[in-house]
Amino acid sequence: MDYITIDSKCVPIEGEKNVLSLIRKAGIDLPTFCYHSELSIYGACRMCVVEDDRGRIFASCSEQPRPGMVIHTNTTKIQHYRRLIIELLLSAHCRDCTTCHKNGMCDLQSLAYRVGVHAVRFLDNRKTRPLDMSSPSIVMDPNKCILCGDCVRTCDEIQGVGAINFANRGSKMEVMAAFGKPLAETDCVGCGQCAAVCPTAAISIRTNVTEVWNAIDDPSVRVVAQVAPSVRLAVGDHFGVQKGVNCMGQLVEALRIMGFDEVYDTNVGADLTVMEEADELAERLEKDDNLPLFTSCCPGWVKFCEKKYPEFSGYLSTCRSPQGMLSAVIKEYWKKRDEEEGKKTAIVSIMPCTAKKGEILRDDNFTGGRQDTDYVLTTVEIIRMIKQVGIQFEKLGGEAADMPFSIASGGGAIFGITGGVTEAVLRKLSKEKNYQALSAISFSGVRGEDGIKEATAQIGGREVRIAVVNGLANAGRLLDQMKNGERSYDFVEVMACRRGCIMGGGQPAQSGARTRKNRSEGIYKIDAGSSVRFPDENPTVIQLYDGLLKGREHELLHRNL
Repeated sequence: MDYITIDSKCVPIEGEKNVLSLIRKAGIDLPTFCYHSELSIYGACRMCVVEDDRGRIFASCSEQPRPGMVIHTNTTKIQHYRRLIIELLLSAHCRDCTTCHKNGMCDLQSLAYRVGVHAVRFLDNRKTRPLDMSSPSIVMDPNKCILCGDCVRTCDEIQGVGAINFANRGSKMEVMAAFGKPLAETDCVGCGQCAAVCPTAAISIRTNVTEVWNAIDDPSVRVVAQVAPSVRLAVGDHFGVQKGVNCMGQLVEALRIMGFDEVYDTNVGADLTVMEEADELAERLEKDDNLPLFTSCCPGWVKFCEKKYPEFSGYLSTCRSPQGMLSAVIKEYWKKRDEEEGKKTAIVSIMPCTAKKGEILRDDNFTGGRQDTDYVLTTVEIIRMIKQVGIQFEKLGGEAADMPFSIASGGGAIFGITGGVTEAVLRKLSKEKNYQALSAISFSGVRGEDGIKEATAQIGGREVRIAVVNGLANAGRLLDQMKNGERSYDFVEVMACRRGCIMGGGQPAQSGARTRKNRSEGIYKIDAGSSVRFPDENPTVIQLYDGLLKGREHELLHRNL
């Protein structure tokens, strides 16, 4: 076996594509800004520079390993080089660190402390540039950009949107939308993946924390929270809870301490989505018309389809997302009591997704002109609120969510991961409601984190062709093939973010392979531990269809097209 020597330690070469991977395999956390394993090699930040035995300095991320190499990662020369890089980055960076919302979580701040930069000798002669706050999902602050290019490559390579890019040259270079347009006027879908990879606060989540605190403090407002499945697996990340552990009970208790009046489970909305989407698929299959059926529960995907592939938008399901369905139902549930008590019910949706902030403003998600979801908080924002109150999250015992919207099936829980919507729909349409049927569906090809998966299922006496896609660049590739007649399907599930909502743009950053794996396993553990596995056997859902929803299914559960 071939080896290279890293800081006097022999490290075997086992298919690694760059020296940086081998250095990390050796247990050395070499600093980087612009390197992400799922993106192309950029080599711009130079933080990962190392020195070989001949005194040559090079970026380890872009250097291919060769047998016999001798690498030094922390020589005096390298230390000086890294300090200079950080100092130069800071000289062109807005340094309002004490008031920046990313204070304590900023990679630039952390590395400045790590490499020992305690003063900046260079002046920042750039003019202060305005923030772009046109998007309901994210905010761009060019004054904090360090030109690492992570956001540009993510938007182009992973999401296939290309809403932002580098403009100008030299000292005038900056990241912006085409022709300097506001982000809201571009093809941006609000997925927030650019914010998830940004090492500073140059791109950040547009926050609604202040508005929610004001609503909680208003005695005339009944503040109701609904919690998405992926949130409960990531909210514990900042509180020392093991990654991927279901923290729903602790989160419910924390929300009550914070002042929320009611806490419900978005999984109930997911069960409703399955009921409606499965019926819509069955109807289209029976008529053999308007196929394929594309899922519509991911707002980033819906916007991508409408902007980039409008010819396919007519095939989108008319169903609202689980958030939209449950919010409409909750507003109707409290409507009469609100009128009697002179109150207003405000619904705060706690989501892993930044695109949900835009979804709630769409007219086709309103009910009779009424905005159903008032505010969306991401996982990152709810973590911030918990910390503001001083709640010791890890010490909470946990409480159950409120009735009647707290009983959900395992099929609703798996909505948080790629393939989960398809699996839940197949459960609803399955003639058999037993363990064998569940097992057969789970092994049908819908699970796994591949960007594009294919499966088949027998529905209504015919073989149904299924595609499951995650990541919008993959969706674009699939749609191009469908346009060219290379592929054909009856049902297509698309999630904008790679691996699904568990890795949404509103989830805590710094999520590596171990975090992704634990969150995926956590989702399936929730499903496996559920007493109700099939959405159509959920007693809450059955009661809703027999009562509040009777005759109003389309009005409350479908988009007003």
